[in-house]
Amino acid sequence: MDDRELFKLTLSGLSELLRQRQVSPVEVTGALLDRIERINRDVNAYITVTKEEAMRTAKHAEDDIRSDRYRGPLHGVPLALKDLFATKGVRTTCGSKILAEHVPDFDATVVSKLKAAGAIILGKSNMHEFAYGTTNDSSHFGPVRNPWDLARLSGGSSGGSAAAVSATLCIASIGTDTGGSIRIPSALCGVVGLKPTYGRVSRFGVTPLAWSLDHVGPIAKNTMDAAILLRAIAGHDPRDSTSSKVPVPDYVKGLSRGIRRMRIAMLGEFLEGLPKEVEAAIRTAAESLQDLGAVVQELPVPKFRLARAMGATILASEATAYHEDYLRTKSRDYGEDVRRRLQVGRYILAVQYLRSQQVRRIMINEALRLFKEYDAFLTPAVPITAPRVGETFRRHGGRKERIRNLLARFTMPFNFLGLPAISLPCGFSSRELPIGLQLVGRPFGEERLLSAAQAYEEITPWHTKRPPI
Repeated sequence: MDDRELFKLTLSGLSELLRQRQVSPVEVTGALLDRIERINRDVNAYITVTKEEAMRTAKHAEDDIRSDRYRGPLHGVPLALKDLFATKGVRTTCGSKILAEHVPDFDATVVSKLKAAGAIILGKSNMHEFAYGTTNDSSHFGPVRNPWDLARLSGGSSGGSAAAVSATLCIASIGTDTGGSIRIPSALCGVVGLKPTYGRVSRFGVTPLAWSLDHVGPIAKNTMDAAILLRAIAGHDPRDSTSSKVPVPDYVKGLSRGIRRMRIAMLGEFLEGLPKEVEAAIRTAAESLQDLGAVVQELPVPKFRLARAMGATILASEATAYHEDYLRTKSRDYGEDVRRRLQVGRYILAVQYLRSQQVRRIMINEALRLFKEYDAFLTPAVPITAPRVGETFRRHGGRKERIRNLLARFTMPFNFLGLPAISLPCGFSSRELPIGLQLVGRPFGEERLLSAAQAYEEITPWHTKRPPI
């Protein structure tokens, strides 16, 4: 199987070929491993490649499928995992020198579910150190490069996961999102990233960044693939105290629901100061949704500005609390930017943390009030296209801002609120860099979000584009 054939493969498409025995899991896995060997040195999407284990699993999948023991749409499908999911017998580094040789003796719940579904794990993808950053230029194992332009960053912290999907170094991947870490790199790399509702997917066995903000979700080439992955990993887990018991619908069946008469609020605050190309792409996407029968109304919601600041306070406090022991004993082993942020967290007062949690409850109630009138919110996923490697500041809206803050401007509010949100490709800049659209839904409203995303994809070409690498 050559690169042209690999580039055409989506999870859903490959799944059908495997089910019909038109291709072999061994053939596809071998082709992807060959591509990783050739391309990963440029993209740096993987920290660890589990070549031997992947080929063994592929052979078992092939035998099962030939013997009519087909398990479902993930059986024989090669995936990547962000390197903070515990994997039994495989090192889990969190992109840090501190855990560079750490090998868990158990699998995270998500990993167990994927293995039970017959998925093949190709390896562990690169990430911003301990997931504490939006650029993915702070990893003990080097920065992740954007497949659309290797001089630019992938975004983070799940940058390796998104870059691997974009460059077809896997069929799909799983990431985590605390302030935008699935949606930011998905937007910058031109793929689909879904952050489910808080508690929808178990976090047992996932190294935390901030307990009350962390989410686990899929990164894929299209909405159908994201729906298949979410269906496989969602559900209650008694080992995760925050895991929800809300029943899991069939997300794939719900894709055909469409978007007619769906009411969408385009949050005007999120459009302020955007580069012309980004704003044009977002407004064109909104028009496309209206053409499909949705009602899109621009709505000023200034209170969401508070969500960014309050979310950052909670994140810093909880991250420092988790890392306190390492800060005392291995402070020098952190990258400079992550160590500095963790030290700042020590100066946040309990009253500031608690006040942020109080505001959080007020804003969740405000969001729920808006959802009585609207079915979804629409925003850009990120306000800019992929920054250059080494770029730390960018002028935005007449002000000079840090890249790491700018990238999370539109994503952090929805971690703070725990709402499901999806990032979709919606265009390209004049430099051929992807632009991302974000749709946000009601709590546990992933099914409605996915159906809207699917409807948008059916009339637009952006999700079919592949980088030149």
